Amino acid sequence: MAEWKFLTNHGRALLCIVHDPETRLRDIAATLGITERSAYSIVNDLTEAGYVLKERDGRRNRYQIRHDLPLPDALIGTQAVGDVLRMLTGQELKLRSSPKPAAKAAAKPAAKSARTRA
Repeated sequence: MAEWKFLTNHGRALLCIVHDPETRLRDIAATLGITERSAYSIVNDLTEAGYVLKERDGRRNRYQIRHDLPLPDALIGTQAVGDVLRMLTGQELKLRSSPKPAAKAAAKPAAKSARTRA
């Protein structure tokens, strides 16, 4: 009998990110049993579609999931990503609905320059 999984690798990658927003592509690949290149492609797909926000933190990435976005599946209807992730993990997830990494990065230099003027 052929082995199959209930969730796609994209869904399983989202679960990896829910459990550890600082997870490495290497760890996602090992968990899913795929290559790092495939893990990169999956996370890139999720990022380009807007479901995952990626923020550089030193040498690592930190990921945020947009829980408010609807799933791209007509059979599921209007369910949001966060609804499904809550159901699968059994935990209440922090809601991050709007991307603001650029605003955060812009605020840092302004705060620094204000300190140097004082």
